[in-house]
Amino acid sequence: MLYPDCKQVLKTLHQHYKIGIIANQLPNLQARLRTFGIDSWIDLVISSADVGLAKPNLAIFKLALQQANCLAEHAVMIGDRLDNDILPAKQLGMRTIWIRQGFSRLTHITNPAETPDWAIDNLTEIGDILKN
Repeated sequence: MLYPDCKQVLKTLHQHYKIGIIANQLPNLQARLRTFGIDSWIDLVISSADVGLAKPNLAIFKLALQQANCLAEHAVMIGDRLDNDILPAKQLGMRTIWIRQGFSRLTHITNPAETPDWAIDNLTEIGDILKN
């Protein structure tokens, strides 16, 4: 299942940025992205099943940065989990956007280290954040 506006946001962002996915997923993530019709806007896919690492292990984030040829300070992690997405990305020096959709709407920040740089309720807010 995709978040509302996901396709349009990916299409727009892909015109200006490299987009990667780091996911704790079963095998065949790339095929699922094709099924959703979003694979053409994704430049890099790092799936835990394929690399033998899982979030929040910093190694999976480092692998993604290495494969993207990107420094952490030039990357933005967008995720819906404070513990698996935001915290490890911040530990590496990435900027972070917490998307409060799905189950994450029920989550509250209790660990100051998990405080994202931005918190949003809709994917359409990402473009404005990245412009600034």
